[in-house]
Amino acid sequence: MQVDVAVLGGGNAALCGAINAALAGCSVLVLESAPKPYRGGNSRHTRNFRCMHQGPVGPLTGAYLEDEYFDDLIKVTKGQTDEILARKAIRESEACFAWMHTQGIRFQPSLSGTLSLSRTNAFFLGGGKALVNALYRRAEQLGVRVRYQTEVTHVDMRDNRVAEVVFTDEQGAENRVQPRAVIAASGGFQGDTDWLERAWGPGAQNFLIRGTQYNRGVVLRDLLDQGAQSVGDPTQCHAVAIDGRAPKFDGGIASRLDCVPFSVVLNQNGQRFYDEGEDVWPKRYAIWGRLVAAQPSQIGHVIIDSRSLNLFMPSLYPPLVSDTLEGLVEQMGLPTGASLASISAFNAACANDLSGFRPTELDGLATRGIEPAKTNWARPITEPPFYGYTLRPGVTFTYLGLKVDQAARVQMQDGPAENLWAAGEIMAGSILGQGYLAGFGMTIGTVFGRQAGQEAGAYVKHR
Repeated sequence: MQVDVAVLGGGNAALCGAINAALAGCSVLVLESAPKPYRGGNSRHTRNFRCMHQGPVGPLTGAYLEDEYFDDLIKVTKGQTDEILARKAIRESEACFAWMHTQGIRFQPSLSGTLSLSRTNAFFLGGGKALVNALYRRAEQLGVRVRYQTEVTHVDMRDNRVAEVVFTDEQGAENRVQPRAVIAASGGFQGDTDWLERAWGPGAQNFLIRGTQYNRGVVLRDLLDQGAQSVGDPTQCHAVAIDGRAPKFDGGIASRLDCVPFSVVLNQNGQRFYDEGEDVWPKRYAIWGRLVAAQPSQIGHVIIDSRSLNLFMPSLYPPLVSDTLEGLVEQMGLPTGASLASISAFNAACANDLSGFRPTELDGLATRGIEPAKTNWARPITEPPFYGYTLRPGVTFTYLGLKVDQAARVQMQDGPAENLWAAGEIMAGSILGQGYLAGFGMTIGTVFGRQAGQEAGAYVKHR
């Protein structure tokens, strides 16, 4: 089988690449490992993408310029980013808004609970599933062929050039295709829990996989074994604290808990372990997966009182509830004495004057004389009924990936690959060394997916 461009993966980055390659006049084959109802990778679970803009546009308010955007990225990555690639993603995100609209994607204003993102993030009307469906419709209109339940097992590299792609189809039969160009957009390895365990240790088996189970890193490992340069740390990932009752795989954004800033969070020993009010939630939610992962049994426990119940997005699962703190910690399986002592110490450290409480902004309402401090939204947990949630690390995607240049071309040990490009989570570790910025994974996928499609199309047409 021959085709101009083979795209390995079926999420946002893959489809952006497929569309641009088709627009360049290429025949395109998309190999998606998931069944059709689960197509789209982690893009199915997204809500928005982070977009630079000079002024109000569509649902975006105000302006969000390059330097502020980059500063936001530096804060969460602590400087662990490739500035050239990061600034490329930021600058080109501005053009992506109009491009996505042209492909049939529609946007909506941010809703209650996400108003802090109204200036920085464009929300998809209908969420990630609608985004994915729109991109597939557009790709099919352009003549892109899609094969579902196709597991790519080998990308045959010869002299830094892809000669052949081997995949199994839905019946388990082996197929081979000889593309003139290839775009690898098959995500990270979070679906392979044994690989996670090798990186993190035995505790990784307690992680929940918030993202798709079909991203198992098969293409990533195959290319690394053949001399592709790697980038990123296998222990770094986009991991958030999610409801401990979520399914093992594919819980998505609905399993996220946004109550941490208004709570105290205890570990299994009944001890607080981090500042729950460090920053606004969109800039800190992504650190809590790693924080919980470092606790005994990889579990955390959130406790709030009745004043805070309506200050965050409602949870998928109802919280535990009790009229007393003692009753709540017993329901949660926590050591009663240690837990009540931690909450009592926290309450005593809160200010008497709570008039400065501002739930939608940094209010500086901080504890005093306690470690760890809570630096914003510190109100005592005193008003019954009391509510509790269990937290587990929820891994969305991993950061170990393929090194690329500004053209999204994969870099081999002895030079650039001739006809291989990468986009999305499989190369995001170049930009996300650690931490995460809400909506930025979609930005990386869109910018580098478009770039990869454009480059692959130009390569095919000029040979």
